Amino acid sequence: MAAAGLWRMRRPLAAAFSSAAAAGAGRPSPPEKLTVRRQAEGVRNIILNNPRKRNALSLSMLQSLREDLLHDVKSKDLRVIIISAEGPVFCSGHDLKELSSEDDVKHHSQVFEICAEVMTLIQKLPVPVIAKVNGLATAAGCQLVASCDIAVASEKSQFATPGVNIGLFCSTPAVALGRSLPRKVALEMLFTGEPLSAQEALMHGLVSKVVPEDKLEEETMKISHKICKSSKSILALGKATFYRQMTQDLDTAYKMTTQVMVDNLTLRDGQEGIEAFIQKRKPVWSHSQDEKK
Repeated sequence: MAAAGLWRMRRPLAAAFSSAAAAGAGRPSPPEKLTVRRQAEGVRNIILNNPRKRNALSLSMLQSLREDLLHDVKSKDLRVIIISAEGPVFCSGHDLKELSSEDDVKHHSQVFEICAEVMTLIQKLPVPVIAKVNGLATAAGCQLVASCDIAVASEKSQFATPGVNIGLFCSTPAVALGRSLPRKVALEMLFTGEPLSAQEALMHGLVSKVVPEDKLEEETMKISHKICKSSKSILALGKATFYRQMTQDLDTAYKMTTQVMVDNLTLRDGQEGIEAFIQKRKPVWSHSQDEKK
């Protein structure tokens, strides 16, 4: 009787587990993150992770990218950021379905405003940002590459601003392109929508290096590890100063950067670097903005 009673208790319990498993099997799996953030040895890799939609910069994608860029950005453990992508397209630009007449002007404004925020944020971050491009980068995707501090591309990569061909001129991408390329090259891209090859992009200054596809990871990490050997605080100061002086006239730029050089010497890492050079040893960086006492 005891054994029979125990079996009667187990039977509904087993049925309940079977029902729960069946219900779980029928549920849709949670959506994959639009961006994936990984970090090791000072290098953060942010991966655009929506290849089925050609890594389009939808509002959700832009919000996810912004979150990954800002995450713990002041940490001494973060030294450089790489933006890469899954699939054959690095980034196809905005999601055109979000820009149709079905969405109101307020939504359209939100998309372009957060895109501009992300692009300017890249240059305001205290660490270098590298675009690792292996494929096609168009419209706002090309803008993303142009906004990064450094860009390394595979030989098969291409860059284009084809918005004019669908009646939406790439006016916001033009801001980044016009600051990365000679005016006539940028305008030909914008007026015709024709792509630049990786070698043409290198020749005109849109990317820093072009390498075979099988060397892309190696070259990008080589640059990243070189950056990681320097003081984060000194790099942050240098990056901010570079972009600031680019908007100034020559005399103002020299006056401003002269003072920055003097201020740099007051920092603990500024003096550590000089002392290490004189003493013929490796510097020991504090990565802080503290002045040497």
